[in-house]
Amino acid sequence: MAMRLNGLMSGMDTESIVAQMVQAKKLKVDNAVKAQKKLEWKRDAWKTLNSKVIKLFDGALGNMRFESSFIKKTTKVSNSNVVSVITGEGAMNSVQTLKVSQLAKSAYLTGGKLDTAYTKDTTMGQLGFEGESGRISVNVDGQRKEISIDSNTTVDQFVQQLKDAGVDNASFDAQKQQFVLDAGNKSFSVSGMDISGVTMLSKLGLDEAATPQSSPLKGTALPSKHYTGDTNLWTLGIDGDRTIKVKVGGEEKEIKVNSATTIQGLVTQLNDAGVTASFDAANQRFYIASKESGTDNDFSIEGADEASNALLATLGLTQESGAVKDEAVDAKITLNGVEYESSKNTFEINGLTLTVNAVTAENETVTITTQDDTDGIYDMIKNFLKEYNELINEMDKLYNADSAKGYEPLTNEEKASMNDADVEEWDKKVKDALLRKDDTLGGLASAMKEIMLSGVTMSNGSKMYLSNFGIETLNYFTAPENEKNAYHIDGDSDDSNTSGNADKLRSMIANDPDTVVEFFSSLSKNLYSKMQDMMAPTEYSSAFTVYEDKKMKEEYDGYTSKIKDLEKKLADYEDKWYAKFAAMETAMAKLQKGASAVTSLLGG
Repeated sequence: MAMRLNGLMSGMDTESIVAQMVQAKKLKVDNAVKAQKKLEWKRDAWKTLNSKVIKLFDGALGNMRFESSFIKKTTKVSNSNVVSVITGEGAMNSVQTLKVSQLAKSAYLTGGKLDTAYTKDTTMGQLGFEGESGRISVNVDGQRKEISIDSNTTVDQFVQQLKDAGVDNASFDAQKQQFVLDAGNKSFSVSGMDISGVTMLSKLGLDEAATPQSSPLKGTALPSKHYTGDTNLWTLGIDGDRTIKVKVGGEEKEIKVNSATTIQGLVTQLNDAGVTASFDAANQRFYIASKESGTDNDFSIEGADEASNALLATLGLTQESGAVKDEAVDAKITLNGVEYESSKNTFEINGLTLTVNAVTAENETVTITTQDDTDGIYDMIKNFLKEYNELINEMDKLYNADSAKGYEPLTNEEKASMNDADVEEWDKKVKDALLRKDDTLGGLASAMKEIMLSGVTMSNGSKMYLSNFGIETLNYFTAPENEKNAYHIDGDSDDSNTSGNADKLRSMIANDPDTVVEFFSSLSKNLYSKMQDMMAPTEYSSAFTVYEDKKMKEEYDGYTSKIKDLEKKLADYEDKWYAKFAAMETAMAKLQKGASAVTSLLGG
């Protein structure tokens, strides 16, 4: 790049001069940038329109060309509280009778409430003592004896130690869940000799016995047990390995547990074995159900040996321990005098899917009526016309847009001199007119309109048109702008233009459905085929594309190369002129220096 000196000697504004001299070449760059931007906007406009064409082609139009799409049935029931019905394609028009004698149920086992009563065999560990062995002092009439207990000491063993220490009538009242200490006429006291001993007396409700007492002393009632998911089986008195057999629908699995297994761990294993299990800590019960309804999914739970069965009893999971089993049953219905059974409350019979929700009353019969779905066929045609109208109106709007002559995309320099609102309005003016009078757009719209106007030659040789079904465009002179090619259905309650007319389409669907199906499926096939041809791939366009996307991409890439080349030429041209002005400034500097020397020699 040439060195740029801005008139140091000449006093000229060289940048302004060069800018004016290169203006023509800069204009070429700007015009190429604007043309590329306009082409980019045009591609975006076509992409948006093409997506709407594809939506109609693949959706409503693609569906309506098949006669099977018009085979729609609807079913009504006399008591929807008893049964709900889904109508399949194979359902026949009919009136059927239904009785429901039994609903399918899952098997459900409600465990007995876990036993919270302590007995003489309850250990100190089960009472909540988990520390080291504790020392307790028993003083009877001044004679002190020491006893020692740990987590394995049972209630009965502790009572015996108290008796051996002189509390002759010590006992545990299982009914009232409290200790009773009676030394007759002797005074006595019981106290902890270490932290563990003090803790244990508190657990036993005997901490008040630390001071001398007269007989008898009744300890406070022991706190009720409350098992949680974290409670292990050792707390329930299990001190070894146990095996539980879970049988679901003929498949048996074994669960292994031991004293370290928690209640939640047992629940997890039961779930893995094929049932749905939980433990309700609030009610201290297990709840177990089969994962599916019906007798095929019934379950049973039993121990592999006597010790394992004892564990189930402790857990309240046997009949003897209060468990109640609600057996699984199958659903039973009678349809048209024929009995059916299902492991679920759903039956699929002759194209209908019946879901029973309640048993019918003793003398009740539910009526199931299946018939042609007039509304379904009408809505399908209406939806197709709605999508067609939206697309054809959009095409007409784009094709008939106002001219934007004199408007081109703005350069960054031009935008900088305008406010944002003006820039936005300017860009909109250009974008709205991008497809104005576009030949490709005009050809596509004309082809679609022609198919819709041409009608269909029926199998009986007659010619039928949309107007035969009460479907026409509005009066050309009164229809809104760019909606002159949209179709309206007579009697359509959603259309203020035609809602007051006789509903000819709905009447024909009810009285002559075969003609309706033949006409609209044939019309759809014709339009589908024409659009498919116009979206076929070519040298200039991709498949399923109504515009020349390949050609436009090639033109866009060509502009990129052209702009790069023009920008280089512009820079070179600027450098050339800056170099000339730099040379002029240098020459003038030398001339100035020489003139000064001559003047000096002449004594100036």
